[in-house]
Amino acid sequence: MERMATTRTARPPGEGELAGSRLQDLVVITGFSGAGKSTAMQVFEDAGYFCVDNLPPEMIRGLVELFVHEGSKVEHAAVVSDVRGGAYFETLSAVLDDLAALGVRHRVLFLDADDTTLLTRYKETRRRHPLAPEGSVAAGIAEERRILAGVRARTNIVTVIDTSGISAASLRRRIAAEFLPRQASTRMAVTFASFGFKYGPARDADLVFDVRFLPNPHYVPELKPLTGRDPRVVEYVGREGKLDRFYGHLEPLLDFLLPQYVAEGKAHLMVAIGCTGGRHRSVAIAEHLAARYADRDDVWVEVAHRDITKADPPRSRR
Repeated sequence: MERMATTRTARPPGEGELAGSRLQDLVVITGFSGAGKSTAMQVFEDAGYFCVDNLPPEMIRGLVELFVHEGSKVEHAAVVSDVRGGAYFETLSAVLDDLAALGVRHRVLFLDADDTTLLTRYKETRRRHPLAPEGSVAAGIAEERRILAGVRARTNIVTVIDTSGISAASLRRRIAAEFLPRQASTRMAVTFASFGFKYGPARDADLVFDVRFLPNPHYVPELKPLTGRDPRVVEYVGREGKLDRFYGHLEPLLDFLLPQYVAEGKAHLMVAIGCTGGRHRSVAIAEHLAARYADRDDVWVEVAHRDITKADPPRSRR
């Protein structure tokens, strides 16, 4: 088969091959191995999409030609294309350009995750990385990050979802909220996410709050091994009164913002709370906010703790 990357003579839609097509939506799912592509495909399968897994990019054009052929009844389709396609995967950017030139209505869902999360998932499943079947998983992830960089950078057509620290159920709800048709009664998904600045900034966050000004339980020996879910940690963080004053400013802000985003039709809002290590202060606040807004009838609340299980932060009192 001729490689699609060399086929750059696509015709515009109209009297050509797209005339009369019933295809309304094509979703290309890609991203990192272990980032949740199988979960994503299940969302579209459940919504009635025609789904194909592990499709090399050069074959997407042929599949689309079948979809737009007169007599095809496919209206919604989703395909997973990733590094399992081997060397051919690096043609994906060219394939996306061809789809645009053909006038094919398409969207790209890119699933990302930090290296620590990907490594942990591989350890849990004992799977081999497709780019390092006989070597280290870390080396495979590094090579995959290099290969995927070009596709991820196409922010004009790519929706990136970072799956670090969120459950499969949360991912399903977020994809459904952002990609599937919304009913008037659909609630906005809100994620209150904790993270540690030691491990990098929060990704995909809409609102970020730095709470490193609060007392740090890390330096109290009996509190250090605990997390922000423990009442003793919450009590310590709030002992100087700063936490209550912080809530006095933050909660009215969120009370105002949430209905504004709902009215705008926003599908998902991520509110990220950061402290030094993402184990104590940020966790306590994310849990508090999730509990406070859980009973609203216009939002669906999730809580995620990206760094709660990671090593202790460096010895700094900030």
